[in-house]
Amino acid sequence: MTDRWYREYMRVQYKDTDQMGIVHHGNYVNWFEIGRTEWMRHFGISYKKMESMGLLLPVLNLDIQYQKSARFDDCIAIYTKIDQFSPVRLTFAYEARKISNENLESDNNHTLIMNPGEIEKPEGELLAKGTTTHMWVNQEWKPIRIHKAAPEVYERLAKNRT
Repeated sequence: MTDRWYREYMRVQYKDTDQMGIVHHGNYVNWFEIGRTEWMRHFGISYKKMESMGLLLPVLNLDIQYQKSARFDDCIAIYTKIDQFSPVRLTFAYEARKISNENLESDNNHTLIMNPGEIEKPEGELLAKGTTTHMWVNQEWKPIRIHKAAPEVYERLAKNRT
């Protein structure tokens, strides 16, 4: 078991802001999806591979608490970890945090170099936090028990849950 968070970096794009110059609230849902997708890839369970195995993981519930606003060009860290886990359902916890430019490196073209990875405690100014709850289903959208349908996926999840 691990209490470690997976960290993914991004920079706020202009297209994600509203007329007030702040990130539109709906974009946090996309950020959480990026965090979840990259968490799974990091731990060897890519969505592409899961779907080729006939596994789907639709969202049953989404909960977000907004704390502060992000703005265009802010550096953001998305933290993701498993919050709850069973053979049928999976809940991820997320935190989107603003981090300073000094925490990131850039190349000669000023392109953000992303060094994602595991971390014990989220860093930066909390912007939003939340959870998504998912259910394992097959291609026919029938619920499945992941430990029976794909024991190798279950083992990876069990190894990296909180």
